[in-house]
Amino acid sequence: MNNPKYKSDVEALDALREKYKELTGEITKVIYGQDQVISQVMITLFSRGHCLLIGVPGLAKTLLVTTISKVLGLHFNRIQFTPDLMPSDIIGTEILDKDRQFRFVQGPLFANVILADEINRTPPKTQSALLEAMQERAVTAAGQHFELEKPFFVLATQNPIEQEGTYPLPEAQLDRFMFSVWLDYPSFKDELTIVRNTTSTMQFDLKPVISGAEIEFFQELIRKIPINDNVIQYAVKLAAKTRPNTDHAAEIANKYLKWGAGPRASQYLVLGAKTHAALNGKYSPDIEDVQAVAASILRHRIIKNYKAEAENISVDEIINKMM
Repeated sequence: MNNPKYKSDVEALDALREKYKELTGEITKVIYGQDQVISQVMITLFSRGHCLLIGVPGLAKTLLVTTISKVLGLHFNRIQFTPDLMPSDIIGTEILDKDRQFRFVQGPLFANVILADEINRTPPKTQSALLEAMQERAVTAAGQHFELEKPFFVLATQNPIEQEGTYPLPEAQLDRFMFSVWLDYPSFKDELTIVRNTTSTMQFDLKPVISGAEIEFFQELIRKIPINDNVIQYAVKLAAKTRPNTDHAAEIANKYLKWGAGPRASQYLVLGAKTHAALNGKYSPDIEDVQAVAASILRHRIIKNYKAEAENISVDEIINKMM
């Protein structure tokens, strides 16, 4: 996909960096103290991935996603996942119209940006319907195959503290998410700003910064970015280090891990590094770019063993030691 607006890929990458600055400028009008999270969501978008946001209630996960959808200027739908939600509620269903013909009515999944709110509150049958759409970017309903609109980007949220009445995502399904991003409490200074602005009459007029066609163009551009073999080798070795009792396993993996990351992690480490480099003014990624995205890509793909649980070793500590 070529864009006649840009004379070369270098010029297009410069334009992407400017768009990224505009996007973050608009988003940070509303979202304070979450710069790292915003950056990771943008990397996921331009890498053509999906993102899982994990944090306690009240950390503006939903506000973040709705704000991002406004500045992207894309068709946005929010799906609140509940225990009684059925696959047809999100995919769509066939109805008998007034001419007594069956007609398919599209569900909320037919949009560019999907907010899957509290994805772990719904049964596996409905989770898998969403995750199939994420993987295939298409759905099958009433025996028909429907392509989803491009770009298609899922941001799912999960609350880590309320585990009663939840259906945790199986590891194979978690693997469909490029990034797992932890939202932390804001700093005292940021919380002051949040409270001051949200308890007054202050309102922000957000303007769309980028179109769907531009996002698709930049997603293709990211894949064309050249990358040195040593950086690819570093990414693949890092994923391989997480696999206990294999040839390339790190000592810490043998000690604390039950299961490691699969090949999809290696692919995402390379894609994420390319995007991180592009958004930060580099024309080719280096090892630092792989390290910048590694924790968010690996943390939901490795499973700790009982020893790590007993010694209270976190997944992020294990990843940092491997790097």
